[in-house]
Amino acid sequence: MKFRLFISSVQKEFAKERRAIASYIRKDAVFSKFFEVFLFEESPASSVTAQGVYLKEAAQCDVYLGLIGARYGFEDAQGMSPTEREYDTASAESRCILVFVKQGTEEKREAKEAAFLKKVESERVRRSFRSMGDLKDTLAVSLVRFLEEKGKIQDKPFDACISPEATMADLSVRKMRDFVRTARELRGFSLPANVPIPKLLTHLDLIDKNGAIRNAAILLFGKKPQRYFISSEVKCAQFYGAEVEKPMADYKIYKGDVFELADQATYFVMTHIAGRIGTHDGETGSAPTDFELPRKAVFELIVNAICHRDYASHASVQVMLFPDRLEIWNPGSLPRGWTVEMLLRPHTSLPPNELMAMPMYLKGYIEKMGTGTEDVAKLCAKNGLSAPSFAEGVDFRAVLKRKPLVGVSANGDLKNVAGGGLKSGLKSSLKRNLNATDRIIIAEIGKNHLVTIPQLQERLSLSRNGIKKALGRLRVVGLIRRVGPDKGGHWEIVGEGEI
Repeated sequence: MKFRLFISSVQKEFAKERRAIASYIRKDAVFSKFFEVFLFEESPASSVTAQGVYLKEAAQCDVYLGLIGARYGFEDAQGMSPTEREYDTASAESRCILVFVKQGTEEKREAKEAAFLKKVESERVRRSFRSMGDLKDTLAVSLVRFLEEKGKIQDKPFDACISPEATMADLSVRKMRDFVRTARELRGFSLPANVPIPKLLTHLDLIDKNGAIRNAAILLFGKKPQRYFISSEVKCAQFYGAEVEKPMADYKIYKGDVFELADQATYFVMTHIAGRIGTHDGETGSAPTDFELPRKAVFELIVNAICHRDYASHASVQVMLFPDRLEIWNPGSLPRGWTVEMLLRPHTSLPPNELMAMPMYLKGYIEKMGTGTEDVAKLCAKNGLSAPSFAEGVDFRAVLKRKPLVGVSANGDLKNVAGGGLKSGLKSSLKRNLNATDRIIIAEIGKNHLVTIPQLQERLSLSRNGIKKALGRLRVVGLIRRVGPDKGGHWEIVGEGEI
C-alpha cells in the first residue's frame, strides 16, 4: 500500500511546481513505488464541496507537502485560505509535514501569507528553494528520510532498523526475564536479574535513544514476531522420497521468536529420525539415546539458518528431511568474498544480523568465534557421517547426509538396511506396528497387484491424499514398492512371506 502525498499551495501561483512535483514522483523509479500524489485540480466532479474534498484528503494523507510564496489565496467566510486550512488539518492529524518556501517572493508577500509563514516557522522546520531543481533535490532528501523512518528503505542491517509500529507492549517481559537469568548462568552476563527492561534493551542496543524498538528486539523477544515479520517462520517437512514432492509424511509451520523457532525445528527433525535408547539408569531413571544425526549438529545448522538469514526477504527458512539427507535452506548468502569451502576450516565470525547474534550467544544458542560449521563437521566425523556440504545460489543450503535407512529391531538395536529390504527382526517389529489402514492396503495389494488409488479410496473411504500418504509411508519403510511407472506399473509386497 502506497503512502498518500498531498500537495498544498495556492494553485494559480504554483501551478507549474505542482504539476512538476507530481510528475517527478510518479516517474521516479523509487518514489513511484512508495507514494501516490493527490492534486486537487485532478479530482473528478463530485457532489461534495471543494472544501470537503481537500480537507478530507489533508486529514487522511501520510505526507503534507506545502508550498509558500507571495500570495495567500482565496479566503473563506472566516478569512482563511484553503492552504492554511489544509495545513492546520494535517497538523491536527499528526501527519508528516513538509513545507517549502520560495525565495525571491519576500518583497511581494501578502500580509496574511507572511503571518501564515511565521506560524509555520514557529511550529516546524521549513526549507527554501529558488528553482524547480532545488525543490526536487530538497524534497527527495525529505522523502528518503520519511521512508527510512517508516522502515521502507534502509542504510543499515535489517535487525538494527527501527520497527516503526512496534511498541514495548509487543515485547514479552517474561521472555526477557528468562533471557537474563540464562545469560547470567551461561555467560556471566553483567546485568542483574531484576534489571529494568528499558535498561536491558538499551544495553543490548535493541532500542534507540528515543526508545524506538529495533527489529532485532521483536525477533528475539516479541510476543508475536510474525505479526511484523511474516516470513520469519520456519517450515519443516518430511518427504517419503528423495525429491520435494507430495504427499509429504509430515509438514509443520512454526512461529515464535528466534529461540522458539530453533527449538521447535530441531525437535521436528529429532522426532522424525531413527534413535536407540540404551539401558535405564536405576538411580536417575534416565537412559542414553543415540540418533542417526547428532542433535548438536542439527541444532547448530538450524540456528545458523535462523540467525544469518536475510530477514528482508519474503522467503522462510525451510528444514527438509529426506530418507537419505537433511537439507536446511535459508534466504541468505555468505559475506562478500567468502566461499562455501571456507566454512569447514578456521574462519572469522561475520554475522549479518549482529544485534541478534549477541543475545543468541548470551543465551547459549551460538558461539561468537565462527567455529559452528567446523564443530558440525567434527560431530559428523565422530558419528561416522560424511562432512556437511553447503551450496549458495538463490538461497543458502546446508546438507547433512543420513546413514542408510535405519530401523529398530526387535531387541532395540539399530540395524542398517541394505539392498532395499529390511532385516527380519525389523520386519517383524514393523508388522506389529501396522495400523488398520496399512494392513488393509497390504491385503488389497496381495489380492491385486494392479490395485489403483481410486479402488483403495473406495475400500477405505479415505481421500486421495490420505491413500497416497499411507502408500508413501509403506514404501519408505520398505514394506511395498512400485514396479514401473505410475500408469502401467504395479505394486509388490517386499518379502511377502514375512508379512
